[in-house]
Amino acid sequence: MAQGSGRGGSSAAPRSVDVARLAGVSQKTVSRVFNDEPYVSAEVRRRVLEAAGQLGYRLNNAARALASGRTRSIGVVTLGTALYGPASLLMGVERAVRDTGYALRVVNTMEGDPAGVAGAVDSLLDQGVDGIVISEPIDEDGHDKDVSIGLDVPVLVVGAPPPFTAPRVLVAGVGADLMARTATEHLLDLGHLTVHHLAGPQRWYAARDRREGWRSALAAQGIDRPPVVEGDWSAASGYAAGRELAADADMTAVFAANDDMAIGLIRALTEAGRRVPHDVSVVGFDDIPVAAYVTPPLTTVRQPFDAVAQQGLKRLVHCIENPQADPLPTSDPPVDLVVRASTAPPPPRTTPGHGRRTDSRPYGDPQGPPPLIGGASDPH
Repeated sequence: MAQGSGRGGSSAAPRSVDVARLAGVSQKTVSRVFNDEPYVSAEVRRRVLEAAGQLGYRLNNAARALASGRTRSIGVVTLGTALYGPASLLMGVERAVRDTGYALRVVNTMEGDPAGVAGAVDSLLDQGVDGIVISEPIDEDGHDKDVSIGLDVPVLVVGAPPPFTAPRVLVAGVGADLMARTATEHLLDLGHLTVHHLAGPQRWYAARDRREGWRSALAAQGIDRPPVVEGDWSAASGYAAGRELAADADMTAVFAANDDMAIGLIRALTEAGRRVPHDVSVVGFDDIPVAAYVTPPLTTVRQPFDAVAQQGLKRLVHCIENPQADPLPTSDPPVDLVVRASTAPPPPRTTPGHGRRTDSRPYGDPQGPPPLIGGASDPH
C-alpha cells in the first residue's frame, strides 16, 4: 500500500511531496495541478490526481490562503435531530466555540446512514477546519467501527467512544452512567425494593450509558434487575411502555432514559389507575423545560451541556494551538438531580398473591390521615 494517511494507511497525513514522489513529478508540478495552472499536460495531471486519491491527499484550500496555515474555524458533526439532548449539546458547543474566537461550521448526519460521520468529516476537512467536534454519534450496527481516517487536525468526540481511529482524538463524556446511577439510587433511597428501566434505543451510546448506570446501582445493592423496556426517546414510546408496565402490580418505581418518555409513561400509568407518585415513582433524564410544569412536576437529572461543551472545546483549542503539548486533563461533569413531585416513598406493602394493601391509608403517605368515613370516595 502506498505511504500516507488514507483510510487504512499510516497515521501521518500525506503531503504534496508524497504525491509528487508517487506520481513521478516535481512538487512544483503538484502545486500547479492543484492550483489549476496552465502548461500541465493531461497525462501529468491525471497521474497527479490519481496519486493524490491513492494517498488520501487533501488540498486545504482555506488554510493555504493563510500564512499561519490555520483558518481559525472548528467543524461540528452532529446528528440531524430535534431531540432535546443532541440539540442542547449543539447549542452548548456553539456558545463555547464563540467564546474561543473560532468560527463554527456544522454538518448534520442522518440516523440510519452508516457512512454519515465519515462523510461529514470529509466535508469539513475540505473546508479547511482546524479541528472537529463529533457530537453524540450513534452506533449504526457497528458500521462506524474500525474505520481509519487520515486526519491532520485534532478531533473531539462528545458522549461516545471515537467512531474511528485517528492520530489526535480527544473524548469528552457527559457522565450519563453516573447520572443514571444517581437517579436510580434516589428511588432506592426512598425505599423502593427495585427500579424498572425504560431505556432509549440501544444503538445510541447515551442510551447504553444510562442503562449501565441503572444496572450498576441495582448491582451495588444486590438487587435483581427487572426486564428492561426499550423506547425510541418519544413520549409515544413512553406511553406504550407505561401501558405494559402498569400491568405489573408490584412495580413501584421507574427510571426513564429521557423526560419525553417519562411524560408518556406517566400518562399511561394515570390512565391505568396507577397514580404518580402515590403508586409509582418516576424519574426522567435531561430536565427539558416542560419537566417542571407537567402533572406531577417531574423529578429528573439535568444534563450539564454547557459545562461539557466548554471543557471539551477548551481542550480541543489547546490541542490545535499546541500540537506538541500533552492534552489538558479532564474532570467529571457535575451531577444535578432535580427532585420534584413525581417521586415519593413506595406505597404500603401488599398482601402476597392478592395485590391489595395491608392498610387503607392513602397511597404515598404512610403517615397520612385515616380513610374517609361513611362511604365517601377518595377525592383523588
